[in-house]
Amino acid sequence: MSDELPPGGIVLSHEEINAKWLHCWSPADVVSRLDGVSAPWAVAAGWALDLFRGEQTREHEDLEIAIPAGHFGEIRQRLAEYSADVPADGQIWEDAAEDVLGITHQTWFRDPANGNYLVDVFREPHDGDTWICRRDETIRLPYAELIRHNADGIPYVIPEVVLLFKAKSVRPKDEADFAGALPLLDKAQRQQFKAWLTQVHPGHSWIPAI
Repeated sequence: MSDELPPGGIVLSHEEINAKWLHCWSPADVVSRLDGVSAPWAVAAGWALDLFRGEQTREHEDLEIAIPAGHFGEIRQRLAEYSADVPADGQIWEDAAEDVLGITHQTWFRDPANGNYLVDVFREPHDGDTWICRRDETIRLPYAELIRHNADGIPYVIPEVVLLFKAKSVRPKDEADFAGALPLLDKAQRQQFKAWLTQVHPGHSWIPAI
């Protein structure tokens, strides 16, 4: 994230922001919207774990997808009818210009007709077809290994990576996601997750349970 925030940001309360996310897209909605794009993309965060588990296990406040940052232009063009807003430090920059995108990796696409937020696009660092972890750039995976698909063909980020990002804050929903997904990880997935977690968050409370 840039050290200096540009002018033009507006402040919304948590309640106002949450209200704007009430009618966001589902994973299936994003599939239909992004059908045919060349960018490798996948559902991220809590929804990704539910796609891995094969069912929706809890309510989700929003919907996040991950894409290579260098492919953002294609996604923005495909969703050109919507406004691309950038959130950072309690502010939102509406219809963000290119120079504002560097504030953070997130972009919230908003329906200008009603103000509803539809999808949060994570612009991820990458080297060509290789994903680079924002938390530790030594952790890298080809997109072919980062992304899986559920029975309906919906792409999602592998659970080891999702849980690694959830480990930073460990909110109640993150604890629940960890407890629900861990038993479904095979031996290789557990070993990889434990190695990454130990590397990024040494001494983390989840490590003994893996």
